[in-house]
Amino acid sequence: MKKTDVSSLALLLLAVISLAPGGCRAIRGIGQQENSIAARRISRQGLQALRDGQWNTAEQLFNDALAQSNADDRAHRGLAESLWQREDRAAAIKHMEQAVRLSGAEPKLIERLGRMYFEVGRVDDAFQQSMIALQANRVSAPVWALRGDCLLQQGQLDDALAAYHRALAIQPDFVQVQLQAAEVYRSQGRYDRLLATLDRLQESAIDEQVPSRALILRGIAMQQLRRGQEAMQCFQHAAAKEPESAEPHLMIASLCLDADDIPAAQSAVQQAMNLDPKAVQDGGWIEQLEYHRQRLADTAIDSN
Repeated sequence: MKKTDVSSLALLLLAVISLAPGGCRAIRGIGQQENSIAARRISRQGLQALRDGQWNTAEQLFNDALAQSNADDRAHRGLAESLWQREDRAAAIKHMEQAVRLSGAEPKLIERLGRMYFEVGRVDDAFQQSMIALQANRVSAPVWALRGDCLLQQGQLDDALAAYHRALAIQPDFVQVQLQAAEVYRSQGRYDRLLATLDRLQESAIDEQVPSRALILRGIAMQQLRRGQEAMQCFQHAAAKEPESAEPHLMIASLCLDADDIPAAQSAVQQAMNLDPKAVQDGGWIEQLEYHRQRLADTAIDSN
């Protein structure tokens, strides 16, 4: 055999060896890498669609990305948000769990998963996620807020308040946390602290950004501090800010009953009834009106 023939045969044998089995793995690896690159490119398009509020388009893009590579954490994360937006909670959580695993437990994703758990009532699971996230990043205001919400749900008011204060130390203008802290102070009957918290909230937000609940809480504090006129202004402002809510009208009714103004209270209850009959019924407002009406009638008889 000629020397050139031997060299050609050797090269052919090397080529065969490179293809089986390690060579096949190398080819598969290249294919998987290409799929991964394609998946991430599609995921970026999906994330842009999310930012643009194109939820259906985003969901389709994320599904396309996962068809390319099921190991794309960004596609799982984006699909989770798309599914969450259309209230497919269970599927959204499964994809977010996958995103957390594939991302190597990124703290932001852990916090988001914990928030999802919290929203569906899995408070213990949410609390566990907050603890995991805090081990990786103790200067995250959203994680401390999640921890506070879990503790509040568990009835641990002082610990919840401490968590909220940690969140506000990191992000002083965190409106939702300020509101939650105010709720704790209301539960504890610490109305001066409640008002101080709402003052800071109002300082850090323009009027349009102040939630109507903040106005309700301020009104409650004013009512408890016997500042009825200021309380009425707060409740009226809340009613104007959120015209579909029955709560401000029921708070106005409460003030009117305190002042023994039955006609005004009845008018406020009727407005609430038009908006939310169940809230009126569950709160026993019709019975309250009748009780106060009868009490005033009995007082009038006694005075005569």
